[in-house]
Amino acid sequence: QVQLVESGGGLVQTGGSLRLSCTASGRTFSSYAMGWFRQAPGKEREFVATTNWSGGGTWYADSVKGRFTISRDNAKNTVYLQMNSLKPEDTAVYYCAVRSFSGISSQKNDYPYWGQGTQVTVSS
Repeated sequence: QVQLVESGGGLVQTGGSLRLSCTASGRTFSSYAMGWFRQAPGKEREFVATTNWSGGGTWYADSVKGRFTISRDNAKNTVYLQMNSLKPEDTAVYYCAVRSFSGISSQKNDYPYWGQGTQVTVSS
């Protein structure tokens, strides 16, 4: 049984920082790409960031580029999302996801495994 558990969400003021973590169990994911997506109320789930199997290749949505950093620790089966300079429009439930391939993708349909999500709220 594959399980992804996110943590690190919370309430932060504009300009603040949060670090999200996502730990996978039930399978070793060191060979596969991992990603972060988010969904705000009334909106579609959207791509945030992704990293390839080694962490050497990353890709970010334009809206978070320069503010967010994705990284991974394969020994811990964990992917991180460091979020700096947060804005109210970053408010959403953040989900981590894992592909069954090593290469990165921004398409949510390319990710078969998902966590339950963690809420991030940025107050103005």
